[in-house]
Amino acid sequence: MCACSSAISVLSPRQSRLEEWNERAEIPNHVITMLNNFPSKLHPMSQFSAAIAAMNSESKFAKAYAEGVHKSKYWELCYEDSMDLIAKLPTVAAIIYRNLYREGNPPDPIDKKKDWSWNYTSMLGFDNPQFVELMRLYLTIHTDHEGGNVSAHATHLVGSALSDPYLSFSAGMNGLAGPLHGLANQLPHYHQYVTCPTRNERTIDLAYSNVAEAYKCSPLPPLGDSDHNIISLMPKYRPILKTRKPISQQHRVLTPDGIERLQGDHEGGNVSAHATHLVGSALSDPYLSFSAGMNGLAGPLHGLANQEVLVWTTKLQEALGGEVTDDQLRDFIWNTLKSGQVVPGYGHAVLRKTDPRYMCQREFALKHLPNDPLFKLVAQLYKVVPDILIEQGKAKNPWPNVDAHSGVLLQYYGLTEMNYYTVMFGVSRALGVLASLVWDRALGLPIERPKSFDTPSLKKLVGAS
Repeated sequence: MCACSSAISVLSPRQSRLEEWNERAEIPNHVITMLNNFPSKLHPMSQFSAAIAAMNSESKFAKAYAEGVHKSKYWELCYEDSMDLIAKLPTVAAIIYRNLYREGNPPDPIDKKKDWSWNYTSMLGFDNPQFVELMRLYLTIHTDHEGGNVSAHATHLVGSALSDPYLSFSAGMNGLAGPLHGLANQLPHYHQYVTCPTRNERTIDLAYSNVAEAYKCSPLPPLGDSDHNIISLMPKYRPILKTRKPISQQHRVLTPDGIERLQGDHEGGNVSAHATHLVGSALSDPYLSFSAGMNGLAGPLHGLANQEVLVWTTKLQEALGGEVTDDQLRDFIWNTLKSGQVVPGYGHAVLRKTDPRYMCQREFALKHLPNDPLFKLVAQLYKVVPDILIEQGKAKNPWPNVDAHSGVLLQYYGLTEMNYYTVMFGVSRALGVLASLVWDRALGLPIERPKSFDTPSLKKLVGAS
């Protein structure tokens, strides 16, 4: 035998991550061009959010999802996108800084011998070792907040629609731009008046006014299983209120049919509407708030649903060809379900009957395009699919929703560019969510802060020891 020796270099996890992020740090040219063309009056956070959303062009998750990747692989693709995004952020942030405050001088290239924080500091133009260490501390302590604030929750919320990590994080940054959240340290003229415990014995929920000591606050016991106290706020100008005459108002009560119609408008009960409300609760302006909502609308589980329905229906038509019997259709649908896929366009989180918006479109099609082959197939699906989903027993609502029909109508009239459909959806959605946003501000609704989970809670949730 030959005795040999060799030097094996073993990287620590930290070194491995450092090298990996440095390798992933390059940002697309179109993003650099966009950043360099932004006007200097555009807020840095608006530039940051826009650049992050524009890097969605590099999303591995979005590409794989469009190609039909199995849902068991979602997390791996999300991980890849997240690692890429984290690696690219220092360069994006540094370009914004140097364009606004350093006469547009480009940042230094990534130094592969430096760590993530150090590279970011160098690209900003600072070389003081103590400042490098401060940035390591700063970037560490601002990482997460366990999902218990607007930016973290908005990222999670938008991601729940399967929007890729670029769009999800961009929405979170729109929330961070709000003066009650990330800009709070820039607003010394606002006064925080919640001084009592808001969760157990801790004061973690804050509220601001431009009037010092505007309210007296006191904690009340939480409701149900909530871990948040109820906070009673009493205006200190109450004597003035007592002198005002009460205003009498009449209110109409909605009929069950009226309530159903409102449910058709979602009332904030979906990702795009909720994200707009959530980001707006940090007093982010309507532009940032609605932009976050649109990032959620871009998710394939939300605004892209009508495209998925149209693609699936077209593939069904191509696979079975011409006139399709009910039995052929049943076999195709059962094969779809048994392969782990769903029948797109069927089911709704709230409704437990056929979506009224589907019925409106069906009535329109019956009147104007009753003989269109694709519409006839959609009508046949309406006849066959619900019984199959009831037999399968998994769907709480086996009936079609609005997305099961809209794409077919648009195709019929020649608007065939499916990637544009969500933009049209967004134009419409603005009417509802921005009206709600105005009411949020008129009613003085507070910043939204969801329940957070620490690591032990998450382990308990999944049964891990």
